[in-house]
Amino acid sequence: MNKTPGRRPQRVAEAIRAAVAEFLVAEARDPRIGLVTVTGVRVTADLKRAVVSVMVHGDDDAKEQSRRALTHAAGAIQRTIGAHLRLRVVPEVAFELDRELERASRINALLAKLHQTGEERD
Repeated sequence: MNKTPGRRPQRVAEAIRAAVAEFLVAEARDPRIGLVTVTGVRVTADLKRAVVSVMVHGDDDAKEQSRRALTHAAGAIQRTIGAHLRLRVVPEVAFELDRELERASRINALLAKLHQTGEERD
């Protein structure tokens, strides 16, 4: 028996990403939800849990406030997902902040600083 989950979790994750993005555009009414971009979704192999990565524009307080508002709206988001996907069980949705852009920016700044100090020694 093959234990590899296959492509189904990937397809479900992409469908969830699209449903969450549509919810944010068409249905989100909470003013605490700022400018949010859905950057990815990870779904467990059993399709019972989905972690949605979001990038929020603004300071750290705005980011955390948007994440909390999204968590508060999880029930409505799950209903949207249920309406878009044909699954026996709609996955439980959790949100996390995607800090990849911040990490990349920090790494670029460190590399530039290293390059600059290397040039000063030469």
